[in-house]
Amino acid sequence: MDLDRLAPDAARLWADVHELAELRDGAEPGWTRRVFSEPYRAARDWVAARMRDAGLAVTADPAGNLVGRLPGRHGGPPLVTGSHTDTVRGGGRFDGVVGVLGAIEVARRLRETGTRLDHDLLVVDFLGEEANPYSGTCLGSQAACGVLSAADLDRTDARGARLGDAVAGFGLDPSAMLAPTWAAGPLHGYVELHVEQGATLERAGVGVGVVTAIVGIERFLARFTGRSDHAGTRAMDDRRDALVAAAKAVLAVEREGCGAPVHAVATAGNLLVEPGADNVVPGSTVLSAEFRSVDAGWLSGVRGRVTAEIARLAAENGVEAVLDWAADNDVVPMAASVQNLAGQAADALGLTWMAFPSGAGHDAAHLAARCPAGMIFIPSRDGRSHCPEEWTDRADVAAGAHVLAATLTRMDAAPALTAG
Repeated sequence: MDLDRLAPDAARLWADVHELAELRDGAEPGWTRRVFSEPYRAARDWVAARMRDAGLAVTADPAGNLVGRLPGRHGGPPLVTGSHTDTVRGGGRFDGVVGVLGAIEVARRLRETGTRLDHDLLVVDFLGEEANPYSGTCLGSQAACGVLSAADLDRTDARGARLGDAVAGFGLDPSAMLAPTWAAGPLHGYVELHVEQGATLERAGVGVGVVTAIVGIERFLARFTGRSDHAGTRAMDDRRDALVAAAKAVLAVEREGCGAPVHAVATAGNLLVEPGADNVVPGSTVLSAEFRSVDAGWLSGVRGRVTAEIARLAAENGVEAVLDWAADNDVVPMAASVQNLAGQAADALGLTWMAFPSGAGHDAAHLAARCPAGMIFIPSRDGRSHCPEEWTDRADVAAGAHVLAATLTRMDAAPALTAG
């Protein structure tokens, strides 16, 4: 196949990225478009319209994912690509978005050039990939792949609000999210285009990354219960300060990450302090934190080690600590067959590439349980992501879409893809 025929319209794709970026919460910093928000609802309507313009038949599945289908010549198990369009608070314009809009652009070019794949192509905008206040991520892909549970829907945020209620408030049926979707049937394969969100490619001067594995992630929500007292009259040696206990836990989280034998990261991301007054000893504090690594052995022991250490530190201050853990996903290898085809696609287009693992979680981690899956990375300037300064150059966005098209055509032509 003449791969130049499937080159994206770079100006059109770039304009789409920036038009979607304007559908944001103006009251929040950066390019904020959080799951279940009104800007997110508006963005999904916009994405659905773009899918239809590209010639895709669009549906919303029971999990709340937007699915655009481009029929193939022979049908059978579909080929799947996509990503997400929600952001973190104060996020950027490229994270997830490039994978969705790049996939739509590939579908446009297939239609415009009269190129017909053998398999149906599904382009998916997955619901709520980013971390939410309910200690979870990848809501749409987990639900589509049958991983989401009723217990997950009962999770609460730091203020006691329930995930299932947030889902219902967005107009979705929580019980329907537990029903089988298109992902329950056979799938030919999945590949996701994404910005790297790190600096590996830029520092190496390489244009394309082929992902070898996605990190495993463990998260906890810790509730510290002490005793509120007058800050001026309660002696320092007679306090049950929940915030001090939580502060010690923050440092314990850092020590655990720094002590990992293989590369790992640990982040304490949020604190909620009650009653939250300078003249009152904090009686209650809620801390959320996470651990990530491709070292499955180290990650498997995090819960036990951290729970015991935080309990010990809290007891020093006469504070009770209760930790609620949630495994986001285990370490997930990407299919060697998809890695090889993505590398071949980059070679065919004359682009430099390198293989390395992803330190961020992605929807691909859950699709990998259903079919051979892989990811393609493009550079992030200064390795910045999850911030307003997140940036990927126009040429890199176009190159990523071109590699995605070339990878999909190779996956389509493969009689069968294997995980190994």
